[in-house]
Amino acid sequence: MASVVQHLTQRGLLRPPAFLPTNVMYETLMGSVAYGVSGDTSDRDVYGFAIPPREQLFPHLAGEIAGFGRPRPRFETFQIHHVRDPDALAGKGCEYDFSIYSIPRFFTLCMECNPNMIDSLFTPQDCVLHLTRVGSLVRERRQLFLHKGVWTRFKAYAYAQLHKLRTKNPEGKRRQLQEQFGFDVKYAYHVVRLLYECEQLLQFADLDLRRDREHLKAIRRGEVSEADLRAWASSKETQLEALVSRSPLPDQPDERAIRQLLLECLEIGRAHV
Repeated sequence: MASVVQHLTQRGLLRPPAFLPTNVMYETLMGSVAYGVSGDTSDRDVYGFAIPPREQLFPHLAGEIAGFGRPRPRFETFQIHHVRDPDALAGKGCEYDFSIYSIPRFFTLCMECNPNMIDSLFTPQDCVLHLTRVGSLVRERRQLFLHKGVWTRFKAYAYAQLHKLRTKNPEGKRRQLQEQFGFDVKYAYHVVRLLYECEQLLQFADLDLRRDREHLKAIRRGEVSEADLRAWASSKETQLEALVSRSPLPDQPDERAIRQLLLECLEIGRAHV
């Protein structure tokens, strides 16, 4: 089955690097769709990873010598926004935002517990758009990337969103949200979402992205005040600080095991590179 990237490329709606359309290993819907809070006008955020050409993975095959001359450019990320597909959703049309990573970059970000990358491996099955044998293997072993560093990374992302409630100059729909509710409820729901997710990961080494969607929907509807939101976040931070020490997650990532998984994925996908 063709990836969404390949499908849109074949129709002339997308112009990715030449190797990418047939080498995408995994695609999943993210954003409000994955979190169970989407509306009819929500964009479709697509995350995934691909295997780059062999000479990019192993530059010596193309004659590159480490430390000598200028390194050749390497593919790390293909990101593009507002790709309109007029035929999607039974002719209603939709816009896609793409973030497709090289598999080494994707593994590195997962190992660092980047919230977006971790979320992309725990999306509900109905969000998975394209899944190869490599993509399936990574999803099956997704717990391998988890460690207690989820607390510092998820907390940092959550409080970055909290900071933006008032300090970021809103534009477009963001300005409308701030004018309607007094603060940006979209940033607000991300604060709560990230702290809830971190709690699940620390407690269970697992993640259900839609577990707390009713609370998140209430925030998006403006039913939670900014003061209550900030009080909730402060209380949740205290709870999570206490939870870290008794979490079943390891203190550090098992880099050796993750590297072995990466090599296994490259071996399986060797026909593509």
